[in-house]
Amino acid sequence: MDILKASTDWAKAELFSTPFFVLFGILFMVASFGFFQLGKTEMARAYIYPTLVAGSLLTIIGLGLFFTNKKRVTQFQVDYKKNAPAFVASELERADATLKEYKNIVFTAIPIIIIICSLVILFVKTPIWRASMITTIAMLVVILLIDGTASARVDAYNKQLLSVEKEMKN
Repeated sequence: MDILKASTDWAKAELFSTPFFVLFGILFMVASFGFFQLGKTEMARAYIYPTLVAGSLLTIIGLGLFFTNKKRVTQFQVDYKKNAPAFVASELERADATLKEYKNIVFTAIPIIIIICSLVILFVKTPIWRASMITTIAMLVVILLIDGTASARVDAYNKQLLSVEKEMKN
């Protein structure tokens, strides 16, 4: 198995998915502008700042991940040629850490935050709080959708790394 190709393919797949954070961020900011221009009710006006903040956060996340992974694509080849076993070991360590982060943050913390936001919506009637909680839920759902597929990709990549590590030891 060519682990360099697998690593590069994984990073390129990440490069494809991270712009979706930016896309949704821009959509949230456009919605904010729409609420600013067209919002006539107190509830509609309450969405202006929460959607702007959520859009900004998603855009920053997307750009950060994009540039990190873009750098990683070129660095893979350098690191692999320098020391292939060390490259595999470091990628295994990184992939394991990433999977743990997904488990703890994306698949545990985010659903809990969504539940808390839902409860706030039920018990608080102030428009800004309701708009903030609904926007937060929408933003977290976007993160769950994108990171859910990323988690599956990093899990498959981790299995490839484990297979290559086993081959190298034999």
